[in-house]
Amino acid sequence: MPTSDTVISPTDEGSVVRREYLEAIKLIERLHRQFLEVVKTELDRIGVEDINNIQALILFNIGQEELTVGELTNRGYYLGSNVSYNVRKMVENGYLVQERSTHDRRSIRVRLSDKGLALCAQINDMFDRHAVALAEAKIAHEDLSAARTSFRDLERFWISMLNFNLRGTSL
Repeated sequence: MPTSDTVISPTDEGSVVRREYLEAIKLIERLHRQFLEVVKTELDRIGVEDINNIQALILFNIGQEELTVGELTNRGYYLGSNVSYNVRKMVENGYLVQERSTHDRRSIRVRLSDKGLALCAQINDMFDRHAVALAEAKIAHEDLSAARTSFRDLERFWISMLNFNLRGTSL
């Protein structure tokens, strides 16, 4: 690894950036899978078997709002084809209430049922416990804030790459 007094050529710098970039992408994927496992473990702990971890997070992100499936997809948290499936399963299992919009009969709006609100409260409690555990693990809010800033920077970079590519220029 180069030291602070080592001169790095532009090609070496490019290979360092590439290596760090690829490592960051792998870490993001791994973190996401591990987080989903944490949510799954929480669902198991509280005895919830009729909803999966992704669906529980969708419920949590809906919260007190009433949204269309399109609005859920546009938030960018979920893959479009899976949102409709997950919404249908959550309606079947009593976590969501689905109603046609009074303004646009083609649009279907969803909101949490009482069962969905109760699970949402339990997921919220999990996040509260995590916040306490993070402090005990000496993971400072400044570190989380710096990580969040880096993730947002990567998000903006990837969006710019998509926009750049959509204009007919290759990445």
